[in-house]
Amino acid sequence: MKKAKLADLKQTQIHDAFWDRYTHLVKDVIIPYQWDAINDNLEGVEKSHSLMNYKIAAGREQGEFYGAVFQDTDVAKWLEAVGFTLAAQEDKGLEERADGVIDIIAEAQQPDGYINTYFTVKEPQLRWTNLQEGHELYTAGHLMEAAVAYYRATGKRKFLDVMRRFADLICDVFSDEKNNRAYPGHQEVEIGLVKLYEVTGERGYLEQAKRFLDRRGVGENYFLWEEKQPKFRRIFPEFTDYQTVYSQSHLPVREQKTAEGHAVRAVYMYCAMADVAAAYDDEELLNACITLWKNITTKRMYITGGIGSSGLLERFTTDYDLPNNRNYSETCASIGLALFGRRMAQITKNAAYMDVVESALYNTVLAGVAMDGKSFFYVNPLEVWPQNCIPHTSLDHVKPVRQKWFGVACCPPNIARTLASLGEYVYFYDEDTVWVNLYIAGRTTAQLADGSVEVQLATEYPDNGRVRIKVNSRSARAKLAVRIPGFAPDTAVTVDGRRITEQPVDGYMVLPIGAGAAAVTLDIPLEPRVMRANPNVREDIGKAAVVRGPVVYCLEETDNGSNLPALYLDTDKPLRTSYEERLFGGATVIYADGGRMVTDGWREDELYAQKETAYQPQKLTFVPYAFWGNRAHGEMLVWVKENR
Repeated sequence: MKKAKLADLKQTQIHDAFWDRYTHLVKDVIIPYQWDAINDNLEGVEKSHSLMNYKIAAGREQGEFYGAVFQDTDVAKWLEAVGFTLAAQEDKGLEERADGVIDIIAEAQQPDGYINTYFTVKEPQLRWTNLQEGHELYTAGHLMEAAVAYYRATGKRKFLDVMRRFADLICDVFSDEKNNRAYPGHQEVEIGLVKLYEVTGERGYLEQAKRFLDRRGVGENYFLWEEKQPKFRRIFPEFTDYQTVYSQSHLPVREQKTAEGHAVRAVYMYCAMADVAAAYDDEELLNACITLWKNITTKRMYITGGIGSSGLLERFTTDYDLPNNRNYSETCASIGLALFGRRMAQITKNAAYMDVVESALYNTVLAGVAMDGKSFFYVNPLEVWPQNCIPHTSLDHVKPVRQKWFGVACCPPNIARTLASLGEYVYFYDEDTVWVNLYIAGRTTAQLADGSVEVQLATEYPDNGRVRIKVNSRSARAKLAVRIPGFAPDTAVTVDGRRITEQPVDGYMVLPIGAGAAAVTLDIPLEPRVMRANPNVREDIGKAAVVRGPVVYCLEETDNGSNLPALYLDTDKPLRTSYEERLFGGATVIYADGGRMVTDGWREDELYAQKETAYQPQKLTFVPYAFWGNRAHGEMLVWVKENR
C-alpha cells in the first residue's frame, strides 16, 4: 500500500474568508501569546515555567523543576507551530527566537543524548523507570515532530541532529537486546520516530516505532510489571489500581476492536499504526485501524467530531454513551482524530475519512480557540449551563468560558500547530494525482512524476457551496481527485463547462487533466439539515441537531434567552439561512420556528407539581458551534427537543 504525500507547506498558501480569521492569528497573535505563556509573562494565569525548566536543565538558570511531568511539550509544540508558520512565510525575527530556544534545548541535552527536564532536574536517578506515567517517550515524540517541522521549513539541521541523538538513545535503550518488552505509557514517540525516518531515511527509527506497537498488550502487561520494580515511584495518585485499558495496553494492537481508554493516547496510537501499516504494507495492521475507526465514528463520536465521553480519565466509555453536558471531548483528541483520518485517507484514498476530518476541524477544533486567539477550551461539551459548572463536582472539568491558559496546556499549542499546518489537510498528491480534500481557498504546487501541477482554489465555503478550481499542469498523466462530501452526494461537477456524469470513486471524483490548463467547478448543496441520533444514543432521543454543510449549529442564551432546554424546535417548518456580516466577522446564521415551555404558572416554592405542559411560540436562532462563547457569557445547546 502506498501513502499519498502531504502538500508541501512551502508550496501552499491559504487565503480563505472563513479560515483566515484563524490562520492569520497563528503568526500574529497565537504564537506570540503562547510565547508569553511559556515564559510566564501572562498575568492571572497558572505559570507554565516550561522554558525555564529547559534553562535550568541547560545550566543557564538555577532553580527547581515546576509543572507537570510533561511540561516540556508546551515548548515542543510551540516550536512545531513556528516551523509550520515559517514554511509558509519567512520571518527572520521569529526564526531567530526559535533558534534561541533550540540552543537551550541542545544545551539541556545530556551527554548520552537524553532530553527531559523533569528527570534531568528533579529525579535523574529515575529515568526510564516509570514509562506508565513518566511521559518521557511522549515528550520525546513531540520534540521529534517539532524538529522535523523546523528542518523542513528552514533547512537548519541543529534541532534535527539533537533529536536524532535522542532517537538513537531510545533505539538503543529499548532495543530487543536491552529491553524487549517496554513501550510508552502515552503514545506519541511512535509518530515522531516515523517522521524522523521519513526525513532522514534512517530505517532504525521506523523499526523502533513498529517494535513499540508490536510489544503493546503482549504477555504480562509491562506497566503492571513496572509497578513491582524497586525504583518505581507513583507520580499521579489517581493511577493507583492502574487499569491497562486506559493506555490501550489491554490487548495487542492488532486484536483491538473498540476504541478504549484515554482518547488522545488512543488516536495518537492509531496514527502510528496507520503510518507503520503503510510503511510495511501490513494489511492486518491496516484492517485493525479500519475496525477502530469504524467503532469511533459509528458508535463513540459526537456530531461535532468530539471524542472522549468521560470527564474522569478523559476516556472513551461504551458504545452510544454520548452525554452532552459532562463529556470531555478534549480539543487534542479531535486533533488526533483528524490526524488519524488524514492518514487513513492518504492510504486508502477514501473520502469518507476526510468527511470526519472536516467535521472535527470545523467544529470541535475551532471551538477550542477564541476568535481573538487568546483564550481556549480544553473540554468541548455540547450543552453548557454555566451555573452548574461548579468546582469539585462531576462538572468541574467543564468551563463555561474559554481560559487564558492551563496548568496542563497541551491543547492551545496543539491548536496552533494544527492551524499552521492546515494546507497538509487540504491537498495530497502522488506520482500522477492531486487530491483536493477540503474546500479552503488558496493554492498549492505539487511535483508529480513527470511534471508539476499548480492548483488554485477559490470559494466562500462553508457559507457558499460554489467552489472554483484552476489547474495548470505540466504532467501528461495528471489527474485531479476532488472530494464529494458525504453529506452532498448530488454535488455537481463541471470541467471547462462540461458536466461530469461519471460516478465518484470512494467519494472522490477523479478528473483526468493531463498537460495544460483546466477549470473545475463544484456546486455543493448546503441546505440546512435536521439531524437525529441513533436511538441507542439515549441522551439524544426526542432531540434534533441543526447542521449545514460540515458546520454543526447551536443555540446560545445571547440569542434565545436562558433555560435553553425549555425550548423545542418545530421540525415541520423550514429552516432559514442568512449571512450576517455583523456576527463573528461574518457568519451564516440559521433561523427556525419553535417554542418555549411556559413557566409562569410555577411558584418559586414548587419543585414538583401535577401541572399540564404548555408552550408558547418562539423564533430560534442557531449559530455555528465553533463560534459559541465569543460574545456574552451564557448557556449553549446543540441537541434541541423537537415537536414529535
